[in-house]
Amino acid sequence: MNIIHKRKLLKTSLKETLVLLDNSFEALSYSYDKCRAIGEKSGYDLEEQESFEALTSRFARTADILTQKAFKTLFAILQENVKTIIDAANLSEKLGIVETADDILNIRELRNQIAHEYINADLTTLFMDVLHYVPEMKIAIDNFKMYVNKELGKLSE
Repeated sequence: MNIIHKRKLLKTSLKETLVLLDNSFEALSYSYDKCRAIGEKSGYDLEEQESFEALTSRFARTADILTQKAFKTLFAILQENVKTIIDAANLSEKLGIVETADDILNIRELRNQIAHEYINADLTTLFMDVLHYVPEMKIAIDNFKMYVNKELGKLSE
């Protein structure tokens, strides 16, 4: 496969990933608004727990789409050899997608806490951390999309 064909396939994949990312963030935003209204409490009833569990699940899914799909596809288009999340975060900072690499690293760390340490976590702290980082993720997603539009133009080309 020649480089032009490969680049075209990657752009198509990135375009599809952006739609997936938008849909995922829309669901996350719904849960975010609902949970922000509930707020911080010393304990949550079952309905509130369900709302926060949807929030954390949607946060983790959106973080995966951003860091594991969108970034990886963009970096492949740019022919950047990015092997770790730290490399991806640093390159994202260099490209101006995030203000600091720590923004992505914190989102990824929180995603990992949701996926791997959820049972042992202090739920209130976890819920409040997710509420704190949803706006940070929105900024990263918006900046990612602006970068793609500016640097890659129309993805259908």
